[in-house]
Amino acid sequence: MRRSLLVAASALIALSSAAFAPAPPPVQEASSYAAALADPVRTAGDRARDAARHTAETLAFAQVAPGQKVADMIMGGGYFTRVFSAAVGPDGQVTAWQPEEFVAFEAGYGQAVTDADALANVDGVRSPLGAPEFPTGLDLVFTAQNYHDLHLAPFPADTASRVNTAVFRALKPGGLYVIVDHHAAAGSGLAAADTLHRIDIEAVKREVTAAGFVLDGESAMLASPADPLTASVFDPSIRGKTSQFMLRFRKPA
Repeated sequence: MRRSLLVAASALIALSSAAFAPAPPPVQEASSYAAALADPVRTAGDRARDAARHTAETLAFAQVAPGQKVADMIMGGGYFTRVFSAAVGPDGQVTAWQPEEFVAFEAGYGQAVTDADALANVDGVRSPLGAPEFPTGLDLVFTAQNYHDLHLAPFPADTASRVNTAVFRALKPGGLYVIVDHHAAAGSGLAAADTLHRIDIEAVKREVTAAGFVLDGESAMLASPADPLTASVFDPSIRGKTSQFMLRFRKPA
């Protein structure tokens, strides 16, 4: 009898925990982002790049939905910031983080974060690369073609670890961390990050899971067998045509 009571109590606790666990976001089809891609907040240049960047499919992979709180990590020129702004809508919020070091390197990056901050549902943020200022309770932190920058020679060796810890802290339980970056040769680890601006996919998995995340999905949608993986991503022979990986990590609920 006592054992039966213990089993029943354990089952009740498990059911209660499940009831209060955050529900995963609804699965979005790529076609559901047509309005976001056509939104006037986006530039003609943005729309011209959508086919090559598989923007709608990338949004679907990241499970972006109206009303979400999203951070665009190392926003660059704001390409994804603008489409996130359109996709989450007026009830959502986008944090566009531009590291101070990037702004110091190129004035255009400063202007990009200023322009992003002018959008009604976007907050432009500048802070040092090793100390991102994210709000808490985020549904998604997203970075495209910039994770390898956390390993550039001028920055401290623990920069990636510090950033991943900050992302983990900012996300709500069940929140997603999506990383898109240029493939480096398998087994190369971090060796190509500073020289070729590429990174080994397995090195990214090791670092991010070490921060407490679980791998939730990956996609070869942006992979290209024509990329030899040996040239800098800025080399004219390969620029804009690199092979890229997409990884989706989840903060445990």
